[in-house]
Amino acid sequence: MNTTGGWAPTREVELVAGTPAGGGQDRPARALIEVLTKHGLVGQPIKLTNIPGRGGGNAWDYLREKAGDPHVLAINSPTIISNKLLGVSTFDYSALTPLANLYTEYPVFIVRSGSAIADAADLMRLLADSGAVRISLATAIGNTNHIALARVIKHVGGDVKAPEIDVFDSARYAIAHLVEGKADLGVITAVSAVPELTAGTLRAVALSGPQRLGGIFAEVPTLLESGVDCQIGMWRGVIAPAELPSSAVDYWDRTLVAATATEEWRAELTKKYWANTFMAGAQERAFLDEERALMTSALGELGLLPNGRA
Repeated sequence: MNTTGGWAPTREVELVAGTPAGGGQDRPARALIEVLTKHGLVGQPIKLTNIPGRGGGNAWDYLREKAGDPHVLAINSPTIISNKLLGVSTFDYSALTPLANLYTEYPVFIVRSGSAIADAADLMRLLADSGAVRISLATAIGNTNHIALARVIKHVGGDVKAPEIDVFDSARYAIAHLVEGKADLGVITAVSAVPELTAGTLRAVALSGPQRLGGIFAEVPTLLESGVDCQIGMWRGVIAPAELPSSAVDYWDRTLVAATATEEWRAELTKKYWANTFMAGAQERAFLDEERALMTSALGELGLLPNGRA
């Protein structure tokens, strides 16, 4: 797609996902590639590269090495902020070129179907004695799933540092850990648990989000309904290397706007329980700055920053 005479890809485009196949960054990458390819929006082949580890950090390290190359993109998520705040990475999104926010998916609190935890009230009683709880978490310490968990613990007077937390590079691994009985509770993005919830292997007891989701989550209450001030979500976006020419940034902005306006993309949002929070350009960069300030405050209040720094 190059109707303005500006920059357009001249060779294969690489889209990098910082989780394994089926993980939280892999799913939007595959959905986006499918739409871009079907509608001929790029005009060149697009390949997916999975570089899991450090909540996406390994993928963004790879992206940082591609300065000036607009043929390489990556899926972006809140971990790109929290990784630097927590000392997991030496840089955040400001060292790259943010392009767009695609959507937001909300964390769900899940237990095995045979668990004594039947509802949000039981969940809070469990987390009040947080030192006795083992948590299965994706995909990194300090991400939005972890912040949502910590806000519930703080609400009920527990110690946010007390739970034993097992962290996995993919929500699918975290779910398997929970199903196998190796954890008491899982905190993962809602769509990741749909197969097990449908099969009755797992049960969802609460959701972090501004309102209830539909479909299989229609009867799952939000934390707000239980008086917990928590509606934090895991947004997914697209980010590029640093030092891109403005013509390339403009191209990708236009292309992502076109892709997310398609019927196929909108259908994917509904199917995956993804909230449409698309934004691009200056609005996206301002959003990330706001997220960094909010996350710095949240992690500081919850005692999750190294050496207590804010």
